[in-house]
Amino acid sequence: MTPRQSRPTHLANLDLNLLVTLRALLRERNVTRAARNLGVTQPAVSASLSRLRRHFADELLVRVQGAYVLTPLAAQLAGQVETVCAATERLFATGRAFDPATTQREFTLLMADYPATVLGPALSRLFDRDAPHAALHLQLVRETLGSGAGDTIRLVDGLVSPSLGHFRTPGVGSVPLFRDRWVCLVSAGHPLCEAAAFGIEDLARLPWVVPYHRDDGYPSAAPATRQLTALGIRPRIAVRVESYRAVPDFIAGTRRVALIPERLTARLPSAHGLRTLDCPVPLDSLEEHLWWDAGHDEDPAHSWLRELVARAADSLEP
Repeated sequence: MTPRQSRPTHLANLDLNLLVTLRALLRERNVTRAARNLGVTQPAVSASLSRLRRHFADELLVRVQGAYVLTPLAAQLAGQVETVCAATERLFATGRAFDPATTQREFTLLMADYPATVLGPALSRLFDRDAPHAALHLQLVRETLGSGAGDTIRLVDGLVSPSLGHFRTPGVGSVPLFRDRWVCLVSAGHPLCEAAAFGIEDLARLPWVVPYHRDDGYPSAAPATRQLTALGIRPRIAVRVESYRAVPDFIAGTRRVALIPERLTARLPSAHGLRTLDCPVPLDSLEEHLWWDAGHDEDPAHSWLRELVARAADSLEP
């Protein structure tokens, strides 16, 4: 398609139903399945796809070896359309009577895989029991949240994260969920496992696996790296991962070491061949909070969601 010339887009000139169709098409990557999910005919979705292709001057879906795949632009739009549709649904649901037993609203929570692992089972059960027709969209954090975290919170229903300075801004509400403590994770055959005692200097000499550490120097906003910085350790980082759950895979069978939340280690399979050790000096506790845009404070559905997340956290073992 010929590139479309850039021009201002006015909301009044847009058919917002196309957003819903675009979301279904990017989710399903198939016109027939998108039509079935939307409850409309296949020709209607095909017509909408043609309009979307003209608007974006892009094919969006292209057939490759008998299946449709997203174009690079469509892949870029996929995350944006989910956020916009969720925000639009929240906007038009505000102020209406809310019944969790019948609502079909989709709630979006953003968190790293660590709190998702800890909170997930309890949260899933509560959602299934109390709001069986509601949808939960769990977005996983892919990198350390920086100074733009306040803007990120406005695009989702809630963010689960440790308490960091850039969240202390007007218009952001929060409630503590649960505490955890940091432990050292090493391979079962690591020399530290046999040591009568070890200190900070021993840890400083070892290669580290660090989650969510940006490669832009110190200090870092990543919780584990901030703890190391407070101890005066500038670790030799052997592996950086955008996941807490991936850390053990890069520890097993090596001389590397990592700081990891203790609640997460309780969920590691025994086959990993790993050991947890107490840090030689006390570390700050890790406290996860639920953060939200205070503009949702009066929304009954959002109040219910906050209470549900808090109940899931309350059900955790001490």
